[in-house]
Amino acid sequence: MLSGYFYFSSNKEYLPMMLTDTALYLFGIQGKTLNQQEIEWLNHPLTAGVILFTRNYESPAQIKAFIQTIRQTAQQPILIAIDHEGGRVQRFREGFTKIPAMAELGKIYDRDSDTDKALTLAKATGYVMAYEIAECDIDFSFAPVLDVQTDFSQVIGDRAFHTDVKVIGKLATTFYQGMQEAGTIGVGKHFPGHGNVVADSHLQLPVYDMDFAHVEKTDLPPFKTLIKQGIEAIMPAHILFPQIDNLPAGFSSVWLQKILRQQLGFNGCIISDDLDMAGAAEYGNMAQRIELAKKHCDLILLCNNHDDMKIAFESQTPEPNKARQIRQSALQRNKACLDKNKYENALSVLRLAGLI
Repeated sequence: MLSGYFYFSSNKEYLPMMLTDTALYLFGIQGKTLNQQEIEWLNHPLTAGVILFTRNYESPAQIKAFIQTIRQTAQQPILIAIDHEGGRVQRFREGFTKIPAMAELGKIYDRDSDTDKALTLAKATGYVMAYEIAECDIDFSFAPVLDVQTDFSQVIGDRAFHTDVKVIGKLATTFYQGMQEAGTIGVGKHFPGHGNVVADSHLQLPVYDMDFAHVEKTDLPPFKTLIKQGIEAIMPAHILFPQIDNLPAGFSSVWLQKILRQQLGFNGCIISDDLDMAGAAEYGNMAQRIELAKKHCDLILLCNNHDDMKIAFESQTPEPNKARQIRQSALQRNKACLDKNKYENALSVLRLAGLI
């Protein structure tokens, strides 16, 4: 029988319903209520779902009711996502646990002789974050961050777990396992790595003038680790690597097909970063950017600019794509996983460590 947006099978497991096979966009809602255009888009064959921001939030009760309205308005299975990493990037705050910046977990790893403590805390942090958004019926957060922590990247900074790629892999793996146990999927970002560039891709196109051998050593290891762990989605960066390709990673067949798909063996969902960012804007108008992104991305993010969203919807003719449909549908949360006792235990672990 049908249970929410999942089938409840005879073996007592939740199975995700399929999104429409023409879905392509996750778009941003402008406020705390739906406008007429958004109501129409929620039922558009190009819509895979929505991404929520602080502008949509007032309280836990309000956001739960709003999400219910969004799902009912859609009249079809959709994804609901949020950028809710912790630290500086946590969209909902009042009524939610204040998730620490990931660098705090890295500091504990460095200063405590028992490195298992940091791994335990990383898992508990991932669980608490994922549980709280899942309880609101949000499918997933864009986490974990797999970028390297550096002194010069202000846009990444303490969002990253550590300066050492091996430690990032360890901490991000257990954080991701905590998310999984709460029933949500992981999105590794920002492939192939944003930490070693100075520029912020929200504001300009960063250029990383290093060859592949260098990037493979300094940035790629955490992505390789999480791909081996089975992470369901990867978000590529709007960063240009001129020695590797003449297009930024988010538009590049070299990065997304040859390297990510073929060399690294990633078979999950590729989700573009926001196409309104300045790092993408150098590559044409919104319609042209959509054409570049859809060649290799399974989902396209349209976060903030309502006019550009209109262009995106008007510029594309819906085309069935079974492989994309399967990858998108796998991002729905598992509603059978919420465990209040496990959540309370994870909170206790974080409180005892002074992380929350």
